[in-house]
Amino acid sequence: MDFVSDQLFDGRKIRALTIVDNYSRQCVAMHVGQSLKGEDVVAVLESLKVVSLTVPGRIQVDNGSEFISKALDKWSYDNGVTLDFSRPGKPTDDPFIESFNGSFRDECLNAHWFLSLTDAEEKIEHWRQEYNSFRPHSSLGGLTPNEVGIERKRMTNDRPILNL
Repeated sequence: MDFVSDQLFDGRKIRALTIVDNYSRQCVAMHVGQSLKGEDVVAVLESLKVVSLTVPGRIQVDNGSEFISKALDKWSYDNGVTLDFSRPGKPTDDPFIESFNGSFRDECLNAHWFLSLTDAEEKIEHWRQEYNSFRPHSSLGGLTPNEVGIERKRMTNDRPILNL
């Protein structure tokens, strides 16, 4: 889980919260806003909890203010989730999200001109769907993240698992 910053055509800043499952490489959520706080992170995690009917056992995060917030700390405690903080200045502690964010920046953020927050949300969601559904990964044996997620669900007797 991490943040990526960009801007709209008029210079206003936007940020995207990216949440990637380290096992399947699925981008399970992206949330775009202009000023995202710990409460926004919790809201996204709560919506994932409702959809997937589960929470991860561990979430890798950096030491950003949104991730060291009281709101996220309380949510993780209440849901039995361990927050695994990376060492300051060591992005290599979470290589999957860093790789994903690099692809996201190269293929989506740098390729589009966002006219509004709504326009950014739509274009980013379209890219996320394409990334999950149509892009095979060599590290996944040539499967797409969604195919790995479906296979994993089948192998675990349809019990949802989320490994962030």
